[in-house]
Amino acid sequence: MSERPVIVLVHGAFAESASWNRVVQRLHGDGLTAVAVANPLRSVEGDAAYVRDVIAGIGRPVVLVGHSYGGMVITQAAGPAVRALVYVAAFAPEPGENAFLLSGKFEGSTLGAALEAYPVASGGNEFRIAADKFHHQFCADLDAGEAALMAATQRPVTERALTGALTGEEPAWRTTPSWFVHGERDLNIPAEALRFMAERAGSRGTREVAGASHAIAASQPDAVTATILDAASA
Repeated sequence: MSERPVIVLVHGAFAESASWNRVVQRLHGDGLTAVAVANPLRSVEGDAAYVRDVIAGIGRPVVLVGHSYGGMVITQAAGPAVRALVYVAAFAPEPGENAFLLSGKFEGSTLGAALEAYPVASGGNEFRIAADKFHHQFCADLDAGEAALMAATQRPVTERALTGALTGEEPAWRTTPSWFVHGERDLNIPAEALRFMAERAGSRGTREVAGASHAIAASQPDAVTATILDAASA
C-alpha cells in the first residue's frame, strides 16, 4: 500500500491555525497526520514560498488544503509533492486573478463594509474584520462566545496579499486533482463564485453545505473532513 499523505492545512485571512482544530481532531482519528500552517498573510508569492518550505520539511507526499485566501496560496505553492488540492470556501484562481477580483465577480459579498483598515510599516494597509461585525460576517453559524474568541485571535491580512495575483503559466488545479467544499450562506465569498471556481477547476467532488458560513472548517468540520478524506484516498 502506498504511503498515506500528510494533510497540510493553510488558513486564510481573518483566521489562524486553530481554526482547523476540529478538522485536525477528525483527521487524527482517521489515522492521518495533519499540519496546520501559520499563513503569514503578507503576499501571495511570499506566503506560498513559506508553505513550500513547510512541504519540503515534511518530506512526504501531501494533500494541500486552503481556506479562503489560503486557496490563492495553495494554488501558487503546489508542486510535485502535492497529490491533491482541497479548496475550503476558497479562491481557486487563474493566473492574473486576485482575491479582491474573485470575491467581487458575483454579487453577495458583504465583507468590504465589515473591514477596518490601517497602515503598516512595510507599506500599504492591513485589514481586519471589525469585532462587532465578525460574528455575522465570518461565522454566523457558530455561537457568540466562540465568534468573540475568533474575532480576538483573527490574523489581519495585507492589502498586498488580497490584491496580489496568481503568477505562473497555469494554475495548479489544472494538473493536480482538486476537491471543493463551501457553505451556502458564505458572506465573504459568494456561493455563486465558489460554485463557478469549482466547476472551472473540474472539481472531482464538491460539497455545498446548506446554511453554512465562511468559517466552515469550524462550523461544519465533518463535511470538510469528508472532503479531505476523499482527496487523500483518491
